[in-house]
Amino acid sequence: MVDFVTSVFATDGFLIGTLLPFLFVLLIVVFVHELGHYLVGRWCGIGAKIFSVGFGPELAGFTDRRGTRWRLSLIPLGGYVKFVGDMNAASMPEGQDDPSLSPEERKFAFQNKSVARRAATVFAGPLANFIFAVVIFTAIFSVFGRGVADPVASEVRPGSVAESVGILPGDRFISLDGKPVVQFSDVQRYVSVRSGEPIEMVMERDGELLTFIVTPKRLEIEDRFGNKMEQGIIGVLNNRQTGGQRIEQYGLGQSFVMAVTETAYVVQRTGGYIGGIFSGREKPDQIGGPIRVAKMSGQVATLGFVALLNLAAILSISIGLLNLLPIPILDGGHLLFYFFEAIRGRPVPENAQEYGYRIGFGLILGLMVFATWNDVTSLFGG
Repeated sequence: MVDFVTSVFATDGFLIGTLLPFLFVLLIVVFVHELGHYLVGRWCGIGAKIFSVGFGPELAGFTDRRGTRWRLSLIPLGGYVKFVGDMNAASMPEGQDDPSLSPEERKFAFQNKSVARRAATVFAGPLANFIFAVVIFTAIFSVFGRGVADPVASEVRPGSVAESVGILPGDRFISLDGKPVVQFSDVQRYVSVRSGEPIEMVMERDGELLTFIVTPKRLEIEDRFGNKMEQGIIGVLNNRQTGGQRIEQYGLGQSFVMAVTETAYVVQRTGGYIGGIFSGREKPDQIGGPIRVAKMSGQVATLGFVALLNLAAILSISIGLLNLLPIPILDGGHLLFYFFEAIRGRPVPENAQEYGYRIGFGLILGLMVFATWNDVTSLFGG
């Protein structure tokens, strides 16, 4: 019994090592997302009844002077803002003539606002996630700097694609498909998502420019925690001895530009992965749910608070992007309805919306089950 209690509360145990990092990462991302909805909704003149982080029974909360109930709920797997006129947390409208709304409430009801104001309020959630990521990346780059390395092939793996085309240790990357290479991470990022695609690589060797056509192989790799993933590999490495690895410091302005670029890269990478699943290029085994996020949070937390913040930024982008999918019940589904409403000049029929929400709920439920299955099989090595 003593050993069990000790393991739970140890820094590498479940409570301190996994649960708290998971709650920190998830709750802050959810709070930012819902705060985006809330703030823009207020700016658009929409009243809010409930601002909840989590679902289910309320654990703690208070009511502000505007009548909004701010609450922390039992199940920390999401959150919602219930605006005046919403039927539920999915923002399905109650109807303009709902008798429960007072004349004063009708002035602040969500469905009584213009389609532009409703769309802005809905889009604000994902946008807040992207802005939050930019803020985190900016803070990290400006305060702690960033690890960089020269675009040099310090090592070439025997039997690799790079060796087969003639790339040698010491060769310097100049461009990839005509795009300039500044640091070694540019090569890693470009190659990793292009397995099976020929890449024109211009390299410098002893002052001479050489051109190679390299087709990355899709191989399974392991990160430092033993998590496995597949990506494009050509077989070149960069090391401390010859790769110029260092920490570079940046000013606030430059850090902001780099943060926007980093956010755009994560959006592109995540969106590319989602698109790759539908096209058959990617396997869906990397889709994870709460168990995988908790596991990753605990692993990353061992690297320090900055690494945990970096994970929060990446998760924030992923949640923002996921919510923009055109699936009814998600923000993207609402925006799709508003798009048709703007074209038609009147709302989408209520029965069509209702069927859409049912289909969307089924899709999300199926995605959650699939993600949980991936989590369990990954956790137990299935």
